[in-house]
Amino acid sequence: MTVTSRHRAAVLGSPIAHSLSPVLHRAGYAALGLTHWQYGRHEVDEAGLPGFVAGLDPAEWAGLSLTMPLKRAILPLLDEVSPTALSVDAVNTVVFGADGRRRGDNTDVPGLVNALRERGIDSVEAASVLGAGATASSALAALAQVCTGEVTVYVRSVERAAEMRELGERLGLKLRTADWADGAQALAAPLTVSTTPAGATDAFAPAIPDAPGALFDVLYHPWPTALVAAVEGKGATVLGGLDLLVHQAVLQFEYFTGVAEGPLAALRAAGEAALADAS
Repeated sequence: MTVTSRHRAAVLGSPIAHSLSPVLHRAGYAALGLTHWQYGRHEVDEAGLPGFVAGLDPAEWAGLSLTMPLKRAILPLLDEVSPTALSVDAVNTVVFGADGRRRGDNTDVPGLVNALRERGIDSVEAASVLGAGATASSALAALAQVCTGEVTVYVRSVERAAEMRELGERLGLKLRTADWADGAQALAAPLTVSTTPAGATDAFAPAIPDAPGALFDVLYHPWPTALVAAVEGKGATVLGGLDLLVHQAVLQFEYFTGVAEGPLAALRAAGEAALADAS
C-alpha cells in the first residue's frame, strides 16, 4: 500500500457541525490501519477561506473536503481545476501536491454515477431532476454519463430554468425544464434525482405514478422522506443521500491517502451507525 507522506485532511464549511465527513474518513483510516492520519472539521465561511487555505502547511496537509458555501468560493484559490469540477463550476475536493500546488476536483459527480452503478443503474433512456441548485448541477453532470435520452428538470423560477438549460447545453444533454408544480410527474421517468431540501417534495408523494421509476433522493436526514416512502411502497428502487455521501467520500479518501481502492464498506457502516445514533 502506497500512501502520501502528508497525513492531514479536513472538511470546511459553514455551518459544519453536522458534517459526517470526519466519521467516514476516520473509519477508513481505522479500517486500513492508517493510525498517523488526522481528519478534522473547521467552521470556515467565504470571507475566511483565503486566509485559512494560505495558512496550511503543504508539507503536512494532503487535502480538503468542501461543503457549502465554499464550493465556488475556492475556485480562485486553486492552481488547477479538473474538467469535472469546471463542468459544474463547483469544487468539493482540494488535493495538495508535493510541490504545494492546489488541485480542485468534484467527487459528487462520479459519486452519483458510482452509487447508481452499484444498484445496477448503468444507463437509462430518460431521467428527471427535482430542483435546480448546486446539487442539481452535479446530478446533470452525472446524468450526462448515464442518460441516453431527455432529462427534464423541475424548477420554481424562470431564472433557474435558464441556468439549467445553459448547463445542459454545456454538458451535451437533451434537456427541458418544467414547472415545479408538476413535479409528481417526474417519477414517470426511469430515474429521478431529487436534490431539494427536506420537506420540499412531500406534496408530490400522494400523486406519483402507479409504477414509478427509480428515485435517488440526496437527503439522508430525515429519512425516509415522504417521497421515498411512497416510491418504496410501490416497489421501485430507492437510493439515498448516504449512498452519495459514501461514494463521493471514498474517492476523496483515495485522492488524499494515495490508497488505490478505499474501504467503501467501512465508510458506509460508519455512516449508517452515525445516522442511527442521531435518529
